[in-house]
Amino acid sequence: MKALIQRVSEASVEVDGQITGSIEAGLLILVCAMQGDDAAEARKLAARVAKLRIFRDDQDRMNRSLLDMGGDALVVSQFTLAADTRSGNRPGFSRAAPPDEGRALYEAFVQAMGDQGVATRTGIFGADMKVRLLNDGPVTIWMDSLERA
Repeated sequence: MKALIQRVSEASVEVDGQITGSIEAGLLILVCAMQGDDAAEARKLAARVAKLRIFRDDQDRMNRSLLDMGGDALVVSQFTLAADTRSGNRPGFSRAAPPDEGRALYEAFVQAMGDQGVATRTGIFGADMKVRLLNDGPVTIWMDSLERA
């Protein structure tokens, strides 16, 4: 699985003019399930994200996690993170998990974030979403469940 994580002061997602999820200080997490991913990958990635120390401590260092600060997460599915741009001008998305698998893995990731103790809000899988955020820092981190030694 792939995740683009943004430390935010606030974020929200809107579908058809309705807010489906919003948070104050915390993380906006854009998630993409890739072919071959499984629920174990979703749980591992969620645990890593929840414990990622990218929030400021008393010395103004990035030394606190989402769990440490009690922040919320807004998780949004985004298959375009699977974009293959190695050739041509139009990205390909064939490496993304098929929609049914992608939905199940997205839901497994959301559940795993909640299991970590993180209050989690969401967008709607597969919907045309409008995402608003106030990036804090800015701090933006790319994570891939396969890139861990």
